[in-house]
Amino acid sequence: MAFTEKTLNEKEIFDGKIIRVHLDDVELSDGTKTFREVVEHSGGVCVAALTDDDELLMVRQYRYPFHRELLEVPAGKLEKGEDPLEAGKRELEEECGIVADKVISLGEIYPTVAYCSEIIRMYAATGLKKTNQRLDEGEFLGVEKIKFSDALDMVMKGDIRDAKTVAAILKLSVMKSEGKI
Repeated sequence: MAFTEKTLNEKEIFDGKIIRVHLDDVELSDGTKTFREVVEHSGGVCVAALTDDDELLMVRQYRYPFHRELLEVPAGKLEKGEDPLEAGKRELEEECGIVADKVISLGEIYPTVAYCSEIIRMYAATGLKKTNQRLDEGEFLGVEKIKFSDALDMVMKGDIRDAKTVAAILKLSVMKSEGKI
């Protein structure tokens, strides 16, 4: 049996600045009819930036859905048609005031596959040089340098919970152990 779902009808529920939500009537592989709630998102990028002293640049910012500050790698949403690599470089400079000599892909993740179309492209950056931070209007964050081994420990202990940050740190750890970074 092929696992597919056929869209029969789509009803827009909300169209906002960051997401679009629609309710779809669908037909499942066995002919059963049901519905799917879908959040469309243009995607995002994140950058695990590693200093020459083996420190990871992290940003601490308040995340309203969780009503608390979270520690994350620099990240942001893709603008329509924007190249993900260029977006990663832009976010690193805007949030941390840093440019990198080398930026490589760490792959991509689908953070919430059951109902959201967001894809996050992850990058590692090295050869960091200071420029000027340029935060977006209404964006407030602090930049911290954390020893990479400590950041990895924080992931393993559950102190860092942001999915893109967890994935980027774990992937970077493997690449470092293989001598690719």
